[in-house]
Amino acid sequence: MTELLITDFAERARRHHPHREIVAYARGEEVLRYDYARYCERVARLAGALQRLGVRPGDRVGSLCWNHHRHLELYAAVPLAGAVLHTLNLRLSAEEIAYIAGHADDRLIVADTDLMPLLDGVDPELGVLDSGEAYEALVEQGPPLTTPPERSEHDLAVLCYTSGTTGRPKGVGYPHRGLYLHTFAACMVDGHAVSGRDTVLHVVPLFHANAWGVPFAATMVGAKQVLPGPHPTVPEIARIVERERVTYLGMVPTVATDLLEHVRTHGTDFSSVRALVLGGSTPSLELIRGWEERGVPVFQGWGMTEISPMATFTRETDPTATDPAAGDSPGAAEERYRRTRGQGRLLPGLQWRIVDDDGAELPRDGVASGELLIRGPWVASSYYLGEAPDRFVDGWLRTGDVATIDPAGRLRIVDRAKDLIKSGGEWISSMALEEALLADPDVAEAAVVAVPHQRWQERPLAVVVLRQGSRAGGEQLLSRLGGRVPRWWLPTDVVTVDALPRTSVGKTDKRRLRTQYAGTTGKE
Repeated sequence: MTELLITDFAERARRHHPHREIVAYARGEEVLRYDYARYCERVARLAGALQRLGVRPGDRVGSLCWNHHRHLELYAAVPLAGAVLHTLNLRLSAEEIAYIAGHADDRLIVADTDLMPLLDGVDPELGVLDSGEAYEALVEQGPPLTTPPERSEHDLAVLCYTSGTTGRPKGVGYPHRGLYLHTFAACMVDGHAVSGRDTVLHVVPLFHANAWGVPFAATMVGAKQVLPGPHPTVPEIARIVERERVTYLGMVPTVATDLLEHVRTHGTDFSSVRALVLGGSTPSLELIRGWEERGVPVFQGWGMTEISPMATFTRETDPTATDPAAGDSPGAAEERYRRTRGQGRLLPGLQWRIVDDDGAELPRDGVASGELLIRGPWVASSYYLGEAPDRFVDGWLRTGDVATIDPAGRLRIVDRAKDLIKSGGEWISSMALEEALLADPDVAEAAVVAVPHQRWQERPLAVVVLRQGSRAGGEQLLSRLGGRVPRWWLPTDVVTVDALPRTSVGKTDKRRLRTQYAGTTGKE
């Protein structure tokens, strides 16, 4: 039987696309341009050097790096050496990284020089390797690994930790087989549709959930890959897209919002982009509309660290639907934008269901809502070292998301279970309130959290960021909101702030907001 190993991807690129480019940038300027033939040569030498250092099959090798070519090489070289790549989140504190690296028992860590202070509390057995000169010396010395150690497709290839929004981060291990099949799903026409014709710009940090699986997909099909380097700014991203004629890029909605404003202001040429994929949080209709009206098709994917991470995609699959490229009526366009705001359809290979509090399956009528359960070949069946076993029931992952599924198979996340607000015994969806707030022309971003209330136990509080130039007040926003949601849903207050707090992966940090406003007393 042929084992499904992700190390096959680089070898395939070397054989079939040896001269396809990989381009690395730093501070918006090109620093390296090479091809898959050279990439694979360096990967083999690095894998051999790791073995020479003492890295054994199954060992965890940490990476604490920005999006550059060396990090992309680690994606292939560490598994080739039989080890497990553990991508460390550079946006965490030194204390959090020390816990995660210790929990994973990393034997070696490769880190960028400017990130070394984050490793003050870490002492791996084989040490910390600088990703600059020390890394290059290691690659130069090799020797190239010509006979990789025997591996099973069930062996771990990558390890990633959750962002820890509900307690200590938990490790998710990805076997070769799961990542291999996830990569095929990412290349499906009804998924990301990554192909050898693409030029992919990696804006999503490579430490974040396998960067949505796109580096593996791009390598497997031999797509051109572009790495933006440390701290890429919005103007730098725009300049790279225009210069390299990027066709595919993904990002969180906050970055996409700033990028759209930059493109509007400077007239940057984005005509090459066939897919702007948004993830991490639900984008506003205005953001989707703004990009689409500039000719940039927008899609949304939904997933979790525990799902490798991709589970759904919003690409239109109805053969009777209007082709966006051919143009459609304003009404049809708006309906398409609304579908893009949803979470899309389940990718082949996965199964799902929604259940009530007793575990009974609910109808897929677009109305009944319950916790979403999911299973499949790239869905985790446990956390690393067996933590939180209650999240896994009879082969199903309990996602913690409350959702509906309509008769056409489209998913809509109603809320995270932990973010629902129970007021007077009735549930209020924080996400639905946020969507209603974002429909206000003065609101750029919105977050809703529960605050304690003497009579109703909990009431919603809204925290919003106003659009540039707006002077709208909380009472004004609250008054407008009254026409868009049930009256008893209305927040106790609308607070305006300059910026919402973010987690290490760019999501709104509701835990911090709940703590910040915990002393707020809900009004009658």
